[in-house]
Amino acid sequence: MHILKSLLILSVLALPQTAMASPKLQGSYGDWSVYTRQDGGDRICYVLSKAKTKSPSSVRHGDIYFLVANWRSGAASEQPSFMADFSLRSENPPEIQVGNSKFSMYTSQNEAFIDDNGDEQSLLKKMRAGSTMKINAVSGRGTKVNYSFSLKGITAALKKAKQSCS
Repeated sequence: MHILKSLLILSVLALPQTAMASPKLQGSYGDWSVYTRQDGGDRICYVLSKAKTKSPSSVRHGDIYFLVANWRSGAASEQPSFMADFSLRSENPPEIQVGNSKFSMYTSQNEAFIDDNGDEQSLLKKMRAGSTMKINAVSGRGTKVNYSFSLKGITAALKKAKQSCS
C-alpha cells in the first residue's frame, strides 16, 4: 500500500508535461489552492499549501508543500502527503502535529505519507478543526527541520477538490 501511495503522488507532480496536462488552478481558499490535472483518462484534484515557517533558518529548505489528493477513478480519496525539496531520512520519518494530536509518516525519497491508513481521516478531521499544522522531519543529510502550515481555508479547499473530481 505504501508503494501505491508513493506512485500516485508522483504521478501528480513528477511526470513530464508530455505525459500529463498542466495543472489548472480551480481556486484559492485562505492559504490553500485547489488544482486539477488530467492523467490519461483520470482526473486528479488536489489541494496544496506552502510552509509558512521553516527552521532552522541556517539551511536552504527550498519549496516545502503539503498536499491532499483525490482521483476521480477512486484510486485515492483525500490522501495527505508532505513534499520537501530534498530527500528525507527514512529511519527518522516526519511527524505531523495538529493541536495535541500527532501522526507518524513514512518516507519515499522527498515525500512522506501517513503511516496508518486509518489515521488519514483522523488527520483531515484535525486539520479542518485546527489553525496550524506542524511537521518535524530529518533531511537525508541528518538535519532536523521544522515546518508550520496555516490551515486557514483547508475545509473550503477540500470541498472544492472533492467537487472537482466528482
